[in-house]
Amino acid sequence: MNTQDSKSSDNDDRSWLDRLTQMVTGTPYTRADLEGLLQLAADNEVIDADAKTIMEGAMIVGDMQARDVMIPRAQMVVIRAEATVDEVLPQIIHTGHSRYPVVGEGTDDILGILLAKDLLGFVLNPEANFDIQALLRPSVIVPESKRLNVLLREFRQARNHMAIVIDEYGGVAGLVTIEDVLEEIVGEIEDETDSDEEIQIRKLTEDSFFVQALTPVADFNEAFNVEFSDEEFDTVGGLVLQAFGRLPARNEIITLDRFEFRVINSDQRKLNSLRVTVLPKE
Repeated sequence: MNTQDSKSSDNDDRSWLDRLTQMVTGTPYTRADLEGLLQLAADNEVIDADAKTIMEGAMIVGDMQARDVMIPRAQMVVIRAEATVDEVLPQIIHTGHSRYPVVGEGTDDILGILLAKDLLGFVLNPEANFDIQALLRPSVIVPESKRLNVLLREFRQARNHMAIVIDEYGGVAGLVTIEDVLEEIVGEIEDETDSDEEIQIRKLTEDSFFVQALTPVADFNEAFNVEFSDEEFDTVGGLVLQAFGRLPARNEIITLDRFEFRVINSDQRKLNSLRVTVLPKE
């Protein structure tokens, strides 16, 4: 590189560094200021796209609550307190989870959390006395309104991985895991136990639903008794992308017909999941 090119490059570096320094020293007072700072850092390759996505996800998590990511009560996999080891082991092998709420008389009666690893001894010694109550870990209870950033901090401090979510009346609304929270920051985390046949439409509340972006338009139409066209796009994610005209960021919202689509999870290339709210008829 000749001297002139070197000086030009140095000046360019100082130019964006000066702007970045100015933004840092001039305290960002709004989220827009902070987002602008991140975009500037990404544009100048101070951070890569993945790092920017994670930072943005960390900010979004501060606005989200346990109800936004929880597994609804109807989809919870629980173990009955009176179950025998011969009944419990096949259930654990089939579902592949590492932790299970143990219930008494009903789903609202959470007695504690059973860790699958605590049953290894009974696999090796089937004749051992099986007392599920003696194996239970205390269950952590959180309200639906629990902020995810606070919940993540508590998970880390207590070295806990699961919490039972309750509604305003004290009934069980669902459960949330540390993985559910982390996925809102870093994106979808898939492991060997994840099923390819994951439920694509899951009811969250009376009028809101969790919808996988790859849900076929035909299946969405059937579930909600609507008639979105599937001539141009096969999936709900395709419809939403067309409506935005670009790849939207997490938490962005758009309304189509009588449905509000909120982006729950996305990456640099595609939408992963949506929260769909059915709007009241006018």
